[in-house]
Formats: sequence, structure tokens, C-alpha cells
Amino acid sequence: MNANFTVKEKKAWIKVEGGSVCSPNGFTAGGLHCGIKRKRRDLGWIYCNVPANSTAVYTTNLFQAAPLKVTQESISTNGKLQGIIVNSGNANSCTGDEGLLNAYMMRKGFANQTGLEEEDVAVVSTGVIGEQLPIKKLLNGIEQVTCIEDNNNAAEFEEAILTTDTFTKNECLQIKIKDKVITIGGAAKGSGMIHPNMATMLGFITTDIHIEQKALEKALKSVTTQTFNMITVDGDTSTNDMVIVMASGLAHNELLHEDDPDYHLFVEGLQEVSLSLAKQIARDGEGATKLIEVTVEGALTEQDAQRISKTIVGSSLVKTAIFGEDANWGRIVSAIGYSGIALDPDLISVSIGPIKVVENGLPYGFSEKEAKSYLSNEEIQIFVQIGAGNEKATAWGCDLSYDYVRINASYRT
Repeated sequence: MNANFTVKEKKAWIKVEGGSVCSPNGFTAGGLHCGIKRKRRDLGWIYCNVPANSTAVYTTNLFQAAPLKVTQESISTNGKLQGIIVNSGNANSCTGDEGLLNAYMMRKGFANQTGLEEEDVAVVSTGVIGEQLPIKKLLNGIEQVTCIEDNNNAAEFEEAILTTDTFTKNECLQIKIKDKVITIGGAAKGSGMIHPNMATMLGFITTDIHIEQKALEKALKSVTTQTFNMITVDGDTSTNDMVIVMASGLAHNELLHEDDPDYHLFVEGLQEVSLSLAKQIARDGEGATKLIEVTVEGALTEQDAQRISKTIVGSSLVKTAIFGEDANWGRIVSAIGYSGIALDPDLISVSIGPIKVVENGLPYGFSEKEAKSYLSNEEIQIFVQIGAGNEKATAWGCDLSYDYVRINASYRT
């Protein structure tokens, strides 16, 4: 798997073609059908040969599903995980004491099946809210998990975690730290009910770097701010979702801490994997036909730029205009205006791709034909200049199509 580490475009990492959560040393994964869904795989797992330093970030929704509570308990025990058990098709959310008991039963069942300690197992669920898990089916499925240390079926895991997604999502890259090759692999799911901070998206990232748990936690939190928390599909924040990182330490590099001069190399690699997964989630928004990228520059603070860019990409009117290939820049400046950030409208400039549509707060003459031609692409960029400072940020989302309503109008039925 190791490759030539010629730094291209001043980047210290290289992509691993065909890589996955199983690519870092020590990790295996798999998936199977246990009967929650009619046909597709609905039970997945990740296993590590050793207890791995681990951390996670969680949805900010006040209704946190039972699996999140169990996973937080597991990680808080000693900062380590050795396994993750995931089901799709049922969120086990708003299910009371019975739902919590079922989440613990999932954890215990997977621990027993794999010979792990219960507190070294994370539990994750995604799907319909408010329905009790078919726990017997799940436990029967967990009992079918075999050959855990030889199971390199990352594709089956990636399929098992999906709900309304139309494609699996993965990324993998390698970096070199002090002559040791470090691999970072990731898988994710997410299509609808996507809005920061954390939403109906699950992210699973594995790495073989030897790193302090606190340094790993700091890296994930900083990376999440600029990746997973900068995407939106529909403005709805779910009850379930999380991003988990496990670090096996089996690359056998010197223990990395946040004061190490090479710490930033790992953070850059983690950010690249997270960004790729986040953009894949945004592109796979329910009914989406286009990925939208909004970059705001010239803001007074990075937080201001983030707020404005997320407001634009989350605007239903902007999203429908992009779907209709209509260069309706008025919707963009309207979203800027209600973002809640103080600014001078006379300093605002907006471009849709290479086409400037607003300059200094006033309409800028452009060809509607050229704009429509640009908007026919599958990836659309919007650039905004605020003129208030030097900070910038980028957010990602998707257009809003007829199919979004069709999918969500019949999600349970």
C-alpha cells in the first residue's frame, strides 16, 4: 500500500486508491442483513485488533438517541474503543428506557461475540425515529459476526450503514511522519436531515497513528468545525449522529502529542479525509442533482464567514434557484442580509462560478445565457466578498429538487 511520497501541490498526503476503514493497520470491518430492512444490509461493524485511542463528536440536538448515550459512556471510561456496532433502518431515538436497554444489549452482544470488554464497544443507530428496535433480529444478526480479525469487507460495512443514501462514501490517504507511513481511512453515511452542528450523518474514521487521546480529541474537534459542521442539506438537525475516530497505534511511530512539530501533518490528513466525506454527504442530499460550494471571503472573523456561507447554502430559495439553473442572485444577497452578521451592503460582491453578478452591492451586468450554461454543471461554486476583514470560510450543500419532497413525504411508509 505504501507509495512514493512526492509532495504534490504542497500537500503532505497522498490518496490511497481503493482504500477504506480497513486500510490502516489493525482494522477490519463487515456488514450483513439481519432483517430490519427488507433486502439491503442493515448491520455493520468495525473491529480493531487492539484497544484504540478513540474520540467522537455528537449531534447538538437536545433529543439524543440511546446509542449516543451508550457510546459516550464507553469512550469516557478510558478513552479507548476496540469495536463499533452499527444498525441502519431504525434510529432507536425517543424510545425511552426500553431503547436505552436495547442499546446496551447491542453493546453486550457484540462484546460477547468478539471477546471484547463492553466498555470498549461503541453503539450507533440510524433510521426511523420513535420505533423500538427489533432487538431479537439485531442480536441474531450480531451472532452471525464471524472471523472478525480476517473480515476485510469494508464495502459491506459501507452499505450496511446507509439509509436514503444513493451511494456509499469513503476516503483513504497516507502521510509520512518521522519516516513512518500513517494511514487514515474513513466511511460515512448521510443524505437527508443534514444540518450542522452534526445531523443525520455518521462518520467512521480509522487510523494506525500512535497518538495521545487528548491530541486526537483536539484534532477531531478542530477538523469538524471546518468540515462536517460546514455542510447542510435541509436545515434539520437529527437526534443520532456522530463522527468517531479510532487510532490503533500500529504504525509504530513515536507517540504524537499536540506540541509535536509534526502534529499538524496528522491534522491536515484528518481534515482531508473529513472534508472528502462531508462533501460526499452534501452531494448525496436527498433528491440532489448538484453539489453547491459557497466561499465567503473578507469577513471580520472566521465565525462570521462560516455563518454567512452556511446561511447561503442552506437557503431553500437559493437551493431551488440552483436546481432550476436560474442565476437569481437576489436570493443570495437576501441570505447574506438575514445571516445575522453585521456588514455594509455597499461592499458586497457576488460571483456565480466565474460570472460576477453583484459588485459593491449593485447588480453587475452579465449574460443570462452564460450563467444558465454554468448552472447546468453538477458542481456549482458561489463566491462572496464581504469587504469587512481578511477571514474566509467555505460551506457545502446541494440543490433542492422535486425528489426531496417525494422522498421525505413517504419516508416511513
